Amino acid sequence: MKIALISENSQAAKNGVIHDALASVAEPLGHEVFNYGMYTADDSAQLTYVMNGLLTGILLNSKAADFVVTGCGTGMGSMLACNSMPGVFCGLVIDPTDAFLFSQINAGNAISMPYAKGFGWAAELNLQDCYRKLFEGTPGEGYPKERAEIMAKNRSILADLKGATCHDMLTVLKNVDQDLLKAAIAGEKFADYFFANSQDDEISAYLRGL
Repeated sequence: MKIALISENSQAAKNGVIHDALASVAEPLGHEVFNYGMYTADDSAQLTYVMNGLLTGILLNSKAADFVVTGCGTGMGSMLACNSMPGVFCGLVIDPTDAFLFSQINAGNAISMPYAKGFGWAAELNLQDCYRKLFEGTPGEGYPKERAEIMAKNRSILADLKGATCHDMLTVLKNVDQDLLKAAIAGEKFADYFFANSQDDEISAYLRGL
């Protein structure tokens, strides 16, 4: 699985800690981690939590990534921005129990975490435990197990609902503020990572055209 990490400007200084925690758990499980930044608070490409959502939509809909780990100060803004995108199902994860239940019940494709609230001593251990609960098992098996079938049915209904209420990603890219879009994909390593992994020629072509 290709896992993308996206950090926004208010919490960019913690990108290294977050990336190390994520890679230490995900890579031994056979997953690849792509760090889309921000890498430092002084990066020339500045990402807001709104851009986090737009970039998440691009990565997941193009299949350049299979899962996105993002966040902001509280985690709320990035979660809302992500869930405004077609095909993105983002959960707010604060602790390992959240991570386990989101994986088993919702089986979504993105999480948002609070990197200011409660991010203190041993924060990296909480991150590692959260990522372990997300990625060590098989998503969507249900909890409790006897409710797995109804949970799967509800996920399908939600996916259909989102499909009916959202435009496709290419339409989103064409309709969104183009300066916002350019800023969202201006990261230092975006082009290297994205175009090598994208499986959607139309999305790739549109972004190249910018």
